[in-house]
Amino acid sequence: MTHSALDAPALDQLFRQARTYNAFSGDVSDQTLRELYDLVKFGPTTANASPARFVFVRSPEGKARLEPALSEGNHDKTMSAPVTVIVAYDLAFYEKLPVLFPHVDAKAWFEGQPETELTTVALRNSSLQGAYLILAARALGLDCGPMSGFDNAKVDAAFFAGTQIRSNFLVNLGHGDPTSIFARSPRLGFDEACRIE
Repeated sequence: MTHSALDAPALDQLFRQARTYNAFSGDVSDQTLRELYDLVKFGPTTANASPARFVFVRSPEGKARLEPALSEGNHDKTMSAPVTVIVAYDLAFYEKLPVLFPHVDAKAWFEGQPETELTTVALRNSSLQGAYLILAARALGLDCGPMSGFDNAKVDAAFFAGTQIRSNFLVNLGHGDPTSIFARSPRLGFDEACRIE
């Protein structure tokens, strides 16, 4: 199957004009969150392991549980965002492999491995899935504010106690306030970041 390149407005929406917002408005419905995940789940991961777990924090009760973990600089924008996504990873991701990767015994590749090894795989792939979430949200017309300024241990205690799930990063979702963004920071040019061999 041959695919054509996306047009310039689509590339602008996903990349060139997309920004990290610090204030949001609007509402994000359950249906939109389901549509969002239904896009994210198709992104590739190691052995289709899909270790990311997403908590869509929207209720006042959920925000109150998240609040103590937030850094001062991320507090107000997160508490006022319509939805904050906890992008997390499941260290027991291999338990799902008989369903997700059924043609070989991929579970045996990971079960019994040291936690450091499992963390490497789960963190890498949940980071990929978190990036897919950002692009999928933009594709659905939402704006994003990804961040890492929070206490992971407090989030894990509040949302994942007694499980093998650990937090990775947060993403605020909604309709971004253009007055809340900073001037775009520079990016590395091709020759600084890349080489062709």
